[in-house]
Amino acid sequence: MSGAPDQLHRALGLTDAELDDIREVLRRDPNPLELALYGVMWSEHCSYKSSRLHLRRLPTEAPHVLVGPGENAGVIDAGDGIAVAIRIESHNHPSAIEPYQGAATGVGGILRDVFTMGARPLVVMDPLFFGELTDARQRWLVEGVVSGISGYGNSVGVPTIGGELTFDDCYASNPLVNVLCAGALPTERLVLGVASGVGNLAVLLGSSTGRDGIGGVSVLASAGFAGDDGAASLDDAKRPSVQVGDPYEEKRLIEACLALLDDGLVVGIQDLGGAGLVCATSETAARGGVGMDVDITAVPLREPGMQPFEIMTSESQERMLAIVTPENWPAVAELCAKWEVRASVVGHVVEPDLDEQGDRVGFLRVRRGFDGEVLAEVPAASLADEAPLYDRPMRRPLDLDEIHADDPTDDEPVGSPGDDLLDLLIDPAWVYRQYDSQLFLNTVVGPGRDAALLRLAGPGLPISERGIALSTDSNPRWCALDPRRGIALTVAESVANLACVGASAKAVVNCLNFGNPEHPEVMWQLSETVDGMAGACRDLDLPVIGGNVSLYNESGGNDIDPTPVVGLLGVVESLVAPPPGWSWRDGDAIVLVGVRHAAGSQPFPLGGTKWATRRGRRGGRVPTFEAASFRVTTNFVVSEISAICAGEASDVTAVHDVGGGGLATSLAEMVSVTGVGATLEEFESHGELFSEFPGRFVMATSDVGAFQERAGRAGVPVVVLGVAGGAALRIGSAIDLSVDDVTARRANALETALASLD
Repeated sequence: MSGAPDQLHRALGLTDAELDDIREVLRRDPNPLELALYGVMWSEHCSYKSSRLHLRRLPTEAPHVLVGPGENAGVIDAGDGIAVAIRIESHNHPSAIEPYQGAATGVGGILRDVFTMGARPLVVMDPLFFGELTDARQRWLVEGVVSGISGYGNSVGVPTIGGELTFDDCYASNPLVNVLCAGALPTERLVLGVASGVGNLAVLLGSSTGRDGIGGVSVLASAGFAGDDGAASLDDAKRPSVQVGDPYEEKRLIEACLALLDDGLVVGIQDLGGAGLVCATSETAARGGVGMDVDITAVPLREPGMQPFEIMTSESQERMLAIVTPENWPAVAELCAKWEVRASVVGHVVEPDLDEQGDRVGFLRVRRGFDGEVLAEVPAASLADEAPLYDRPMRRPLDLDEIHADDPTDDEPVGSPGDDLLDLLIDPAWVYRQYDSQLFLNTVVGPGRDAALLRLAGPGLPISERGIALSTDSNPRWCALDPRRGIALTVAESVANLACVGASAKAVVNCLNFGNPEHPEVMWQLSETVDGMAGACRDLDLPVIGGNVSLYNESGGNDIDPTPVVGLLGVVESLVAPPPGWSWRDGDAIVLVGVRHAAGSQPFPLGGTKWATRRGRRGGRVPTFEAASFRVTTNFVVSEISAICAGEASDVTAVHDVGGGGLATSLAEMVSVTGVGATLEEFESHGELFSEFPGRFVMATSDVGAFQERAGRAGVPVVVLGVAGGAALRIGSAIDLSVDDVTARRANALETALASLD
């Protein structure tokens, strides 16, 4: 490690005050290796030292929650003896520097988080955020990230079934690459990352350890980029901090670990992600209240001359740490050899020591040889659980009232609403066509719809008719104007998306992407977001069972817009038939289900909408979330669609949530998918075409009278908008577009934008 001794802690990302805290913990000065251990474990990415104080306000419990926040993944009981594990993570900074490997190793890491719990990974989803497609660098980022996700996911054999694709200038220098994974397991196979049993062995499984990824959490994810034009993202000095993935090694590792769990050979297991070996050993020891001795000479290396701090902090991919008994070690070694997975004993679980007060303290000791020289000796809990907790200053943005006053809602319409609608249409199919979404043959609804839907089936799982639904949602346009309201509306939007495939929402995971926490405005945004999410989740009886916080998403002092991403997991009780989708039929009645007007003073607010943003209008106010009417409406939609999934006859032929782009965009998307036009009544105003607020659904029915009767009994408002048929989308006198024009524009918008940069 380079740097003057009195400056080394700063080079490792530690402040002077944090160095004093370390001295107090150790009751002495730390040596350079110990400083390196604290540097990565007390980094923002690993310790959440700026956000833990706020995250405590989220609701995390429910009867069906088996594992909540704090483990590698959250787990719920999905019924029929099956549990579902889910996790979402970010790989933003690595993807900005090296998009292919940054995105690929993001997928690899999230897979390990899930199979660490004993679950077979079943699906991946990828919310992606880039700058506007007006320069070659954005194309390089988009193509590199998409290639990394597809290259890793397709090779390891896990389908990518959905996500998001957002373009905005605030991400030009700091793209966001978030990855969600869900998997299933028999409930009895659930295992936690805990080291227990003095004398048990710590076995390192998988790849050898190299210098790739050293400093990945402290250098990349815990600091912003210095440049203001994206050039810093290409800094060659940062490239070694990006990990390099091997999906084929990951596939072998998945199968070996699941086999170890099936055979009962593992006491505890933990993946080696951020901070590498020091993270896995200290966290498992701290959870078990024990000590851990690690022999760095026993760690298989892929590069000669690696120093102890490099071995302990390397984030080389495709590695797991298993705690096994000495009696089971021969069977573990034999099984790993069968799967061609390297297995090496690198540590021992040891008795905790007694401190001066007589309390038991488990130490992490890094040794050269199991009985050799001690190179580092630190309390494991001080690394894993006792990082500083910051209550950083918060300040509401000084110009927020001025931004709210610049409301596009009252603007007189300019230009053609038809042209405006075409401008909003974009199909992300270019992205998801590069992903295999049908691996395992469980996918019932794949990419491109409101939510993904899968049969809950797989090797080793009990037989079940149940299905799971997944959605990822964000709206930085809302959250930039009002983080508290914006995230509440985003949670509601995600619940509505699940309703479209007949699923009842069961749990939330989140990826909170924000700028520099040392900026008081950013901490205000984060705090408001947490409170808004907590309120919405309580209103909707949703536990938050895990998540990730990604801070320092800034370049040249410019923070990204607050971008909290919500991942929602839902369950369909009986999935024997697919839900209806977006394809109405000629002659069907088209109805708007749910409240027609937004809650609050403005019936059709345009603040924070895609329509306004495309016109450079980023001000205004967002609607209020009205939970009571929203719950009634979504429960009705769930009951209608889940009945179809259960095989019951129904007059409902199509369903689509009214989301980004508003009612007109949802109708146009249905026209483009089904190839059948529609003639609709005059809307109340221009604002109704493009206003965005959740709790509204476009549905089609072959028996409008029967449908209205059921909705009336449920207390859900329904408005008949018109009828499906013809070769055009006609909305009163405002919009008259041919089906061919709508379909061509939506299908080609993204590829045309990318091709224009050649």
